[in-house]
Amino acid sequence: MARAGLRFTKMHGLGNDFVVLDARIQPPPLDADRIRAMADRHTGIGFDQLLVIEPARDPACLAAYSIRNADGSFAKQCGNGARCIGAWLHRHGILAIGAEAKLESPAGMIGLRLLEAGSVAVEMGEPEFDPARVPIEAPEPAEIYPLDIDGERVEIAAVSMGNPHAVMEVGDVRERRIDDLGPRITTHARFPQGANAGFVRIIDPGHVELRVHERGAGWTLACGSGACAAVAALRVRGRVRDEVRVELPGGTLTIAWAGPGHALWMTGPAAFAFEGEWLGR
Repeated sequence: MARAGLRFTKMHGLGNDFVVLDARIQPPPLDADRIRAMADRHTGIGFDQLLVIEPARDPACLAAYSIRNADGSFAKQCGNGARCIGAWLHRHGILAIGAEAKLESPAGMIGLRLLEAGSVAVEMGEPEFDPARVPIEAPEPAEIYPLDIDGERVEIAAVSMGNPHAVMEVGDVRERRIDDLGPRITTHARFPQGANAGFVRIIDPGHVELRVHERGAGWTLACGSGACAAVAALRVRGRVRDEVRVELPGGTLTIAWAGPGHALWMTGPAAFAFEGEWLGR
């Protein structure tokens, strides 16, 4: 008798790729070993994050979801993933074009608006700068924090979008030292939960360029929450405008934030790649 497989949908947001599982009726058996096997790009499906759609516990929400990184660890927020879930819900007849809905993310309730079949706007909440909430080890809030890395001192901003981010302004996001700095910042001791490391270059006040090394996933073609964090960190210092185009290796997102006291919105594409059945362990 043929072995039953695990049905999945492969999606991506600007090349930040996901496997989406429908667990609204029955949760699939998922342990860290199985997730790592699925995430392997040579012998598995390959993905940056696994998105598991679950029934909403809050009646105000259309659905809930959880996030697992490629290494099997849990994540609390993923902006590109949230857009993909919005597109997935539309494809399954649950969310209409032009409609707004609330989702339960691991970091709390978020809002989304389906602009068209391939474009989704997500309300990501208000950026959090309190060091205890990021979290980063610091005696008091600051716009910039020093990090010592192998005898070199670098300066970063720290912000949470439901997950921790370190944002470093650079003159060139392709600078070779960034390849080394990314993993070291992600695992720096001042971030007790680790951090996504974003390297941002300001082109003009309405346009920036960004690369992100994600905890649990490594370098990605795009990071939605990283784009939000980078704009928020620059916006509070008056470095960018209320609406900014963020150019990532995989494409462009639009981030809009009016400043403290307001929710931040991210708009960008969500695309389907293929559907399949996982027959591995």
